[in-house]
Amino acid sequence: QVQLVESGGGLVRPGGSLTLSCTASGFDLDWYRIGWFRQAPGKEREAVACFGNSDGKSKLSDSVKGRFTASKDNFVEKKFYLEMNNLNSDDTAVYYCATEPGICLPTWNNEGDYFYWGRGTQVTVSS
Repeated sequence: QVQLVESGGGLVRPGGSLTLSCTASGFDLDWYRIGWFRQAPGKEREAVACFGNSDGKSKLSDSVKGRFTASKDNFVEKKFYLEMNNLNSDDTAVYYCATEPGICLPTWNNEGDYFYWGRGTQVTVSS
């Protein structure tokens, strides 16, 4: 059974940093991607980042480009990170990771393409 577990959320001041983790399990595949999404209160879920496990390439949405970085743990299999810097109140949301076979194609931000999802972790940016 495929499972994704996010962790690392919390309360952070504006301008601060936070790193989220996503640990995947239940499948034996190298060719897959991890998508990061977020949903703020009263808003639709939006794509944030994508990381391709097989090619090591990532994509970021324009709203987080230059501030967020998607990566994977080079020592722990199926563990991924979303490093978030210079956070602001607009980054407050529940953050989810999701997975699907493939790499981060130009359509990486289509949440309908991701079948397996974690339950999310709350990130709150507030002074």
